Amino acid sequence: MPASVAPQFSHVRDWIFDLDNCLYPASTGLFALIDERMTAYIQRLLDCDFDEAHRVQKDHFHNHGTTLAGLMRNHEIDPHEFLADVHDIPLDRVRRNERLSAALGRLPGRRFVFTNGDAPYARRVLNAIGVHDHFEDLHDIHASSYRPKPDPHGYELLCDRFGIDPEHALLVDDMAQNLKPAKTLGMTTVWVDNGSERGSHGAEEGFIDHRIHDVGEWLEAILKDDQ
Repeated sequence: MPASVAPQFSHVRDWIFDLDNCLYPASTGLFALIDERMTAYIQRLLDCDFDEAHRVQKDHFHNHGTTLAGLMRNHEIDPHEFLADVHDIPLDRVRRNERLSAALGRLPGRRFVFTNGDAPYARRVLNAIGVHDHFEDLHDIHASSYRPKPDPHGYELLCDRFGIDPEHALLVDDMAQNLKPAKTLGMTTVWVDNGSERGSHGAEEGFIDHRIHDVGEWLEAILKDDQ
């Protein structure tokens, strides 16, 4: 049964959540496994050693927002092949989160996932957390025309695709820089400051409305019991 929320969030009709290091703790370490597969992919692609491949990977991540974006621009790789390869990781590190599931289920309005990953991987992770059924849909890197957050293009496509009015929407993300385009559009923004790599990069108070550490804990705090 949907509940009401704290007054400062009463205008929100669409709740938009990042996935990785946001709906599960950054300490889970899934990105470390993905990093390993990205480095191995680049080693095969460029026929280079581990150190050079890792340098290339991080260079693309820092300069293009995602390793994929850099590889597509510089090496014209197939994004479907790359994402299927690097996301082929075990999810035994991911724990079901009943607290988060219960809170998401009580939110009034629609819930979406907006991720720089791809849909098959995102669905696997959402199922592992136990929250997949609480989301209306998800918007992945393919749906963003391979222009990752914080490129404004993906945000505009997200809003157009689902008929989202930014003035009545909220974005939760662990990467502070990803909140700026959302704030520019008129969304309410929530930064999950939980230790993600480069999570605080580009953080500015002007585009961060709320700063939290745990999504489930925060949702519980803003939800009101109407009984």
